[in-house]
Amino acid sequence: MLTRRHIRIKVLQSVYAFFQSEHQDLDKQEKFLLYSIDQMQDLYLLMLQLVVEVKNHAEVYLQKSQQKHLATAEEKNPNRTFVDNKVIQLIEANPAFQEALKNKKLNYWENESEYVAIIFNELKKQDWYTKYISDKEATYKEDKDFVVKLYKDVIAPNEKLYDYLEDKRLTWLDDFPLVNTAIVKTLSKISEKNASETLMPSLYKNEEDREFALILLRKIILNNEKLDAEIDGKTPNWDKDRIADIDMIILKIGMAEFLYFPSIPARATINECLEISKEYSTPKSSSFINGILDKLVKEYTKQGKLNKIGRGLQ
Repeated sequence: MLTRRHIRIKVLQSVYAFFQSEHQDLDKQEKFLLYSIDQMQDLYLLMLQLVVEVKNHAEVYLQKSQQKHLATAEEKNPNRTFVDNKVIQLIEANPAFQEALKNKKLNYWENESEYVAIIFNELKKQDWYTKYISDKEATYKEDKDFVVKLYKDVIAPNEKLYDYLEDKRLTWLDDFPLVNTAIVKTLSKISEKNASETLMPSLYKNEEDREFALILLRKIILNNEKLDAEIDGKTPNWDKDRIADIDMIILKIGMAEFLYFPSIPARATINECLEISKEYSTPKSSSFINGILDKLVKEYTKQGKLNKIGRGLQ
């Protein structure tokens, strides 16, 4: 689920927090980094659970409609296509999914049911929802296509839900796009045979990614003065103290990867730093960072410091 770019973003945030802290503790910062990354899995579970809760809300809505004093014939015999959606039933019945929710105490939607209602009311406005429930029996593919569309078109872009997540945990805002992509991927390929493995994807691609996060953090913090010195003289139009904190950390991410991660291509590092700067810094930062990192690559290559392994890594 986690990409190397997102790992770099988490490291950027952790390095920033470390240097802003009055009591700098590397061990504590490493734990915070891993905790921040782990929270992404909480968000994944929570958003997948929301799909189930919207279905449950719809079922309660049907039951209340049936109990109306002057219920219409349609309300007395409602269409259950959505509430009987086979994909959602697979998710709801999965033991590993339910166990994860229980262990992490992710019962938010029980206490914040108004957001479930907001999503359901928005769903009822969609023409494709009306078309979907007009069929008495839907195929598994139709059920799956519907759930994907529910998530992509109604849940993911909902601004009120986004504001709620921002208030709940600030780090989730950076995780939200990645989690949305992971959930759409999950919903698109889930089946009865692969439900368990599909519903609970690994947070890290492999153990190397977890180590990459920790080592990158350590290399930047423990070599901070050395990396500062590397930048001196590379910014003729800028005093080092005038460089924005975020830009400085992005530069240090780039330098740390140049010097301490021989398997990562220099060009890949630069491209990643530029993409991060476009999202987290000023409009002019990417060209500034590109110029400095490009200059450093040429200097390190000449000095023999850029010892990249493999073909085409420089």
